[in-house]
Amino acid sequence: MLPNRYQNLNQIQQLDPVKDHSQIYHLMSGYEFSWEMQRSLELALMRTYCVPSISKLLDKTKEFYQHPQKRYDDTSILLVEIVKWGYESDRGQQALQRMNAIHGRFKIDNADFLYVLSTFIYDPIHWNANFGWRLMCEQEKLACFYFWREVGKRMHIQNIPEIYAEFERYKLDYERENFRYSDTNRRVGEATLALFLSWFPGWMRQPLKPIIYALVDETMLDAFGFEHPSPLLRSTMVRILKFRARLMHLLPPRTQTDFYIDSPIPSYPQGYEIAKVGPDDRSK
Repeated sequence: MLPNRYQNLNQIQQLDPVKDHSQIYHLMSGYEFSWEMQRSLELALMRTYCVPSISKLLDKTKEFYQHPQKRYDDTSILLVEIVKWGYESDRGQQALQRMNAIHGRFKIDNADFLYVLSTFIYDPIHWNANFGWRLMCEQEKLACFYFWREVGKRMHIQNIPEIYAEFERYKLDYERENFRYSDTNRRVGEATLALFLSWFPGWMRQPLKPIIYALVDETMLDAFGFEHPSPLLRSTMVRILKFRARLMHLLPPRTQTDFYIDSPIPSYPQGYEIAKVGPDDRSK
């Protein structure tokens, strides 16, 4: 391991997770765990599709079937603009305003909003506990909570718990009560799976499908109606991800950010205006 491998961690541990949560979350997402955060948030969003009330709305909009890559890009852009620049920055506020405008066209239950928000906090933490090249420190875990809590307030989400453990309990209770199979879950899940597979050459897609199943827990597979992978495949994927973590441990710290918007975006090869990201304002 290189001697400066923990330089970002050392900086983070000097910061206050309440007062400095935006700075901590920026360092985590852009430098320390950029690949891990993106993968875990992809699975976190997929996790929300296991709730029939959520998948029913997404199924109705048809965006998952008609423009899957653009919907992925739109969601990523708006979230990452907030993370990279902070929710109080001009760009962060524009992204929040655009997100609120899109959501405002639909009747979404506050409990569903709360649940989606909770996945942004706890799913990356859970991924890190299993596959991180190092474990998140307490400041990082709390910064996840305080950052998304403040974003949630600006999205006008009500009754956000004020304590880390309380919100985590809400998430687990919500999943126990609301995860169940529905046809809309399956349709949205299959469309999401097809999008993930479209990023690979055609000959790889069928063999990769069970590998993606192996990264999804059994409650999600049941809610989607997907087949369960073999225990051997699941354990093999765990070993591969843990091996990757050990390799990452040997690399030098990142010197430039690696946010999704730092690279060319498939749906916006010429760039984008935040106010125009998302579905056409005339469609509903």
